[in-house]
Amino acid sequence: MQIDKDMAALLDALLPQVPFDGWTQTSVRNALASIGRHRDDAVLMFPNGAGEMIESAFALMDQHMAEEAAAADLAAYRLPARVRAIIAIRLEQTRGNKEAVRRAVSWLGLPMHAPVAARITAATVDAIWHAAGDTSADFSWYTKRGILAAVYSATLLYWLSDHSEGDENTLHFLDRRLHDVARIGKIRKTLSTRYGRLLPRRPGRTVPAPVTPQR
Repeated sequence: MQIDKDMAALLDALLPQVPFDGWTQTSVRNALASIGRHRDDAVLMFPNGAGEMIESAFALMDQHMAEEAAAADLAAYRLPARVRAIIAIRLEQTRGNKEAVRRAVSWLGLPMHAPVAARITAATVDAIWHAAGDTSADFSWYTKRGILAAVYSATLLYWLSDHSEGDENTLHFLDRRLHDVARIGKIRKTLSTRYGRLLPRRPGRTVPAPVTPQR
């Protein structure tokens, strides 16, 4: 999801309203007023309700994260270090809106909202890998994103309860979780050998056939 300039301005104004009025039309009306637009325009925004608000807000966070990661020039770092740096950027950027994120996570945690939660997580994880320079197109496309989804989700939940300065405790937690990312190559090789033929193929991509062990 690409967020244009006008919607970005609204979402940036909306996030500070959420701790007071939640992901609601009231917050949207107040956000519109804060940027000089008419409150009544709220009825035209986010027709699908809170889920659309949250998904749009997180898409904007993904854009901000990717832009700062590109400016940071992380190419000299190894892949796990790039991933760590990008997640750290995300946490720093959203620190001032932690309560809005907390309310979003609570809403997304309800069983009926699982499809929206899955889309948001997948989009963020994909944005992290793209920002880290990942260009995989084979079986590793699935394994990398699956592993990082678990790492990122756990880190986000930890961060919501972290009161340490500069998210220091969360970053230590992330470092421990990223040991899994460092093992991606080994996991990929094992799973590709065992299950590669069982996975659906991405459009226009090929999945390598598993290797038959020599006797």
